[in-house]
Amino acid sequence: MSGLLLLLFLVLLVALDVPIAVALAILALAAFWATQGFDSLVTSAVTLFSASTNFPLLAIPLFVLAGTIMNTAGITRRLVALASALVGFVRGGLAMVNVAASLFFAEISGSAVADVAALGSVLMPAMQRRGYPKEFTAAVTSSSASLAIIIPPSIPMILYAVMADASIVQLFVAGIVPGLLGGGLMMGLCALYARRHGFPVEQAFDLCRLWTATREAGWALLLPLIILGGIFTGTVTATEAAGLAVVAALLVGALYGELSARAILRGARDGVVQTAVVMLLIATSALLGEYLTEARIPQMLTAAITGLTREPWAVLALLNLLFLVLGCFLHGAAAIILVVPIVMPIVRAVGIDPVHFGLVVTLNIAIGQQTPPVASVLMTACSIAKADIWAVTRWNLPFIGVLLLVLLLVTYLPVIPLALVELFYR
Repeated sequence: MSGLLLLLFLVLLVALDVPIAVALAILALAAFWATQGFDSLVTSAVTLFSASTNFPLLAIPLFVLAGTIMNTAGITRRLVALASALVGFVRGGLAMVNVAASLFFAEISGSAVADVAALGSVLMPAMQRRGYPKEFTAAVTSSSASLAIIIPPSIPMILYAVMADASIVQLFVAGIVPGLLGGGLMMGLCALYARRHGFPVEQAFDLCRLWTATREAGWALLLPLIILGGIFTGTVTATEAAGLAVVAALLVGALYGELSARAILRGARDGVVQTAVVMLLIATSALLGEYLTEARIPQMLTAAITGLTREPWAVLALLNLLFLVLGCFLHGAAAIILVVPIVMPIVRAVGIDPVHFGLVVTLNIAIGQQTPPVASVLMTACSIAKADIWAVTRWNLPFIGVLLLVLLLVTYLPVIPLALVELFYR
């Protein structure tokens, strides 16, 4: 069964609203049965089990749980108050607070959907009460949340590292500069929007207010220091850091006196659901990947592309185009799990650094979270704001432009993501 035929069947199944994980399993089992007979299906269960027992994937439910605890234990509210005291005094400052709060929150949760769910329910109503259009509030919340997944820790980076056999820690370090660059550009865009549309000015800058907000958020500010400090110093692995994030969030929540057993149980449930979805995708994609490997489809694809060009810039352009198109139709986890194992032979064949490519993939995933029809993060923001997705998308286009600009800079100026990696790890 050819790769093109498999792709056509996959598109057909997805169009029929078959879950992607189920569609991948159907394709893999049908391909093995058609080419190797019924006996080849005997080892399928072993392949499914082996693929879903990868230790680094344990970080996913733990980071989700840590983010939920932050939101329900008063940690998120205090971080938002601190961001407001820092930048809320300029015109459109509340929109800048939204971006800054996403960057803060991302350093613990690692999930754009968790970011939108946590911050959107707090910030979007506040922005609307101050006169911001609900479509704009959804756009800035959604885009800043997707930008934040390139800041460590990042669940898409963990998935990529597992699929590409790359260093999770180096990926985390590589995301720092692009993340801060994108955050600064989005804040600048918020300032332009504010001047053009007359968005309000919040409270005047008050040093006493800043000191109070910093003092109240003091324990919360220790969370990223503990988590990222442990990872970057080599004290803990990324997976262990996820467990550390949960423990630290529990301790800080207890110190604030706002932690509840119900919140912990809800966070555990959300973590289990998200992890189950990802694990099923990983297991079924591994089964299809085994067939593709035996059929030598990745090798043939590599030969076809390298036959056209071996220039890294051209290969990166083609792969960017592929991920941008797929991002409109696949969830980020599915795109990483399905595509990365197939294209990594091409990436290595032309000499592209896997860590550099990991940042390229993650930014493509971030853009895909904003481009309908799938647009999981944008959908969540629109649901919270009760806004029409296409109306929000019109406001969101300049923010998507910022993400595209950061993608181009990261793609063709690898020093941006790799400078810190070279400094500390190579």
